[in-house]
Amino acid sequence: MKPINVGIIGVSGYTGLELVKILLLHPIFNLTYCANTEGAANIAELHPSLTGVCDMAVEKVDLDTAARSCELVFLALPHKTAMNTARGLLERGVKVVDLSADYRLSQENYEAFYCEHEDIDNLSHAVYSIPELHGNIASGAKLVANPGCHVTASLLALAPFLEYIDHTAPIFVDSKTGVSGAGKSPTAGVHYVSVNDNINCYNIIKHRHAIEIQQHASALCDADVRVTFVPSLVPMTRGMLACVYATLKEECDPQAVMQDFYANQPFVRVRNEPPHTKMTSGTNFADVYAQRNGNALVAICAIDNLMRGASSQAVVNANIMMGLDEALGIPKIAYVP
Repeated sequence: MKPINVGIIGVSGYTGLELVKILLLHPIFNLTYCANTEGAANIAELHPSLTGVCDMAVEKVDLDTAARSCELVFLALPHKTAMNTARGLLERGVKVVDLSADYRLSQENYEAFYCEHEDIDNLSHAVYSIPELHGNIASGAKLVANPGCHVTASLLALAPFLEYIDHTAPIFVDSKTGVSGAGKSPTAGVHYVSVNDNINCYNIIKHRHAIEIQQHASALCDADVRVTFVPSLVPMTRGMLACVYATLKEECDPQAVMQDFYANQPFVRVRNEPPHTKMTSGTNFADVYAQRNGNALVAICAIDNLMRGASSQAVVNANIMMGLDEALGIPKIAYVP
């Protein structure tokens, strides 16, 4: 098959690095363009782990150059910056997979939790895709909104039970994440002395991913799903464990429900015991488990926040967009021990 030229804008951060690592080994996607806001560097200078592996130049963002070089571009940019870049690429006929929050929500929800949206036209046709939940909806799309990390883990735990749970009773999500989820720029909250030997909750209830969970869970079951979301920062580099607590309205075998719901899904593994984050580190796998105590349900999902929560899921969506097998070039071997 003819190679497909792709690029990354926002290559400097952790998700940018993971995209580079995946795309360098992808059998069809050909990484031809890498850019950030400064340019004047190469990949190995930004990410020394790639020394001797890749010395591609990192250019200052130029949309005309990107359009000449690529059929598809991954955007690993902050919200608001991403939407302006995406709009310019789409105007030039380039497909986009956006890893920011800019196209994940309705205009009303986005503006309530982020800022004024400046690309309403493209927001209206952006495709939100967790492949196990939305099928091949990304096939042929011009713009894919790649879901958030907490949202991916939470929805993969919750979705199999949306028809079984009582939506009038509280649904709680407790999601723990590694420090890489905070991004590469240092802040007081992710300083070593703040994180080491410490676990802390942050943005309780008001975290921006709460509305993303609610909007897309509601869309999946055509009901009003309300979630109380509590994220926690734990002293590890990567990994995420989401625990969903809900009330069942009817009898079910939670493990059987999970097995049936995720049958033939290559990147969801239904475990016979609660999963560990290390099981999925460096891969696109989501490991799930569920159990009940009477009508009280506990559903769990472990993922790598940088991979399934961002970069590898973005490449899966790009595979689907371009008519490729979704598993093509996607990492499956975990970083263990």
